[in-house]
Amino acid sequence: MKNISKTFNGMSALDNVNLVLKRGEVLALVGENGAGKSTLMKILAGIHEPDEGEILLDGKQVKIHSPTSSQKLGIGIIHQELNLISHMTVAENVFLGREPRKLGVFTDKESMVAETRQLLESFHLDLDPNAKIHSLSIGQQQIVEIVKALSLDASILIMDEPTAVLEERESARLFELIRKFKARGTSIIYISHRLNELRLFCDTVTVMRDGQNVAALPMSELTERSIANLMVGRELNELFPSKASKFGEEVLKVENLSLKPYFNNVNFSVRKGEVVGFSGLVGAGRTELARTLFGDWKPDTGRIYWKGKQVHLRNPVDAVALGFGFATEDRKQSGLFLDMSITQNITIAVPRKVSKWQVINRKTEDQTVDRKVKELNIKANKVTQPVKSLSGGNQQKVVIAKWLATDCELFILDEPTRGIDVGAKSEIYHLISRFAAEGKAVIVISSELPELLGLCNRILVMHRGTIHGELDHTEANEQKIMALAAGIAEGM
Repeated sequence: MKNISKTFNGMSALDNVNLVLKRGEVLALVGENGAGKSTLMKILAGIHEPDEGEILLDGKQVKIHSPTSSQKLGIGIIHQELNLISHMTVAENVFLGREPRKLGVFTDKESMVAETRQLLESFHLDLDPNAKIHSLSIGQQQIVEIVKALSLDASILIMDEPTAVLEERESARLFELIRKFKARGTSIIYISHRLNELRLFCDTVTVMRDGQNVAALPMSELTERSIANLMVGRELNELFPSKASKFGEEVLKVENLSLKPYFNNVNFSVRKGEVVGFSGLVGAGRTELARTLFGDWKPDTGRIYWKGKQVHLRNPVDAVALGFGFATEDRKQSGLFLDMSITQNITIAVPRKVSKWQVINRKTEDQTVDRKVKELNIKANKVTQPVKSLSGGNQQKVVIAKWLATDCELFILDEPTRGIDVGAKSEIYHLISRFAAEGKAVIVISSELPELLGLCNRILVMHRGTIHGELDHTEANEQKIMALAAGIAEGM
């Protein structure tokens, strides 16, 4: 890709960007949110057309006007945003728009299901090709997105944050697939904010910042820290803040909480100023437990105590009234109103703070929002712009700002840094640490083990709906966490 430029509504997204990909190479494309990575790949995938520049494939200039023309050239893309139809099956999504036919007219469903099952088995996944997408977890849906791209048998494969919603075991399977594709000559462009992944299989790294090229270097010449510094354009301070060692009294206590088939007899507590992490494989019950704690789901049995008193949460409104905040795992589906403004999203959980007699006090509203925008360093042209126009990292900050505006005393964060860059991650980690330092209680659910190890005072590991073990931060490591998550007894 040579001298690619692209503007949207007068704003430059790409400015003379160059990218070179060799046959059988895995190229890491990195940069902060808003650096232009996804825009560049959408041009290669035929979703956008460049204003300037050219694309050469095997030395010959090509014109890519649509996703179909990109696929015909042998280019496949796994999008960062899930692009599935929820009421259709796994097989129907994998072969959407190119279904195998009988007699050239009728859809060959048996063949479609068989081919999908074969692809899933190559990924060592026990997933039913006939399952409806809406019945799958976010992680399982991401696997379907990956399988859909693999079914194209592309010569160039673009992977945009493919492991953002995968747990360690699924990620390891994907990495093994990448090595197999590389061995047979498939070229891969790999976009990820998980810098620790890159060294496992990437040959070269192209770094982008503010819509421009910053560097293109062999992976062997770089470290995680040097890549991060190139991405943000400055020396990045320590990623994780120091942990607190003293905590206040117990504020949340959970006794024998069950909701079948998701989790069973869960017991734990959280103290003031403590950050408690939850680890586990996809389907372990972590998100379902969080939703129950927030009153979104009702447990079958068990008790929840808040500040020593048993509480009965009928709905999230009850939870918010007690001082609970919940940043969900999918900010775009359940954490934000994308078409609404930054202001509306931040103040939506505090209507009584910014209004009287159901009339909004604009001065109070502006003061509340301005304070949170500055406090969280939310980068935006104006607070009236729709939140969908922000980068992923800034969208996540808006989610956090919404709950901080409620002055919540228990903050539950489910995958708090999913799909955001290393600079924004560092800022969010320091926000979580500051929140705990103010005496608030924090629960962090994460599939990123370094995140849990770097942030949490204690880590509870779930396996098939139960807490299989607990590790203090002084003894925890990735091996112990994974052993517990897989159901292996501690110490084995």
